[in-house]
Amino acid sequence: MKGIVMKAFENRFAAATAVVMSIMLAVNSGCATKKQTGALTGAGVGALLGQAIGGNTAGTLIGAGVGTGVGYLIGNEMDKKDAKSRETVTAQETAPLANTTWQLVSIVPDPKKNVKSLVIHFKPDGTTVTTRTYMDNSVKTATERYRVVGETLIINQDDYVINARFSIKGDQLVANTDKYSVVLRRVDI
Repeated sequence: MKGIVMKAFENRFAAATAVVMSIMLAVNSGCATKKQTGALTGAGVGALLGQAIGGNTAGTLIGAGVGTGVGYLIGNEMDKKDAKSRETVTAQETAPLANTTWQLVSIVPDPKKNVKSLVIHFKPDGTTVTTRTYMDNSVKTATERYRVVGETLIINQDDYVINARFSIKGDQLVANTDKYSVVLRRVDI
């Protein structure tokens, strides 16, 4: 009987340790999205509840699986809400770029995309319209969201965010990201 009690204690201790470590990992991991953090935290909490209810490894694993799914769904909804809140911008967040149009002068390092011309129009509603003309004269247009926070230009779509330190001197805009340095010339003056 003593062996069974000890084994049950060891299983619960192992499960509790795993849950605590999962929660610590979730808090400190720096997951890129809330759905990732939610899945990780849900797995830990689910494992703890599964162990408490089932009292065995199967219960712990089922709880972890269910918790992962529920945490992922909750986190995903939080990510959607955050993305939606980024769509609404104030006039202050679009200044000084609202209603301006810029053409690419240079980009370093050169991404080798065979683009003949790139023109970006910043609209006052917080969107940009980027028109690319390729060497074969085909044209593609893309719409993105933007906002200005201090000296940082933030451009994003649902699947990416670009942060660039920028400055405007006369008809020239210089923007620097961790990968590129871009020079644009204002063409709507």
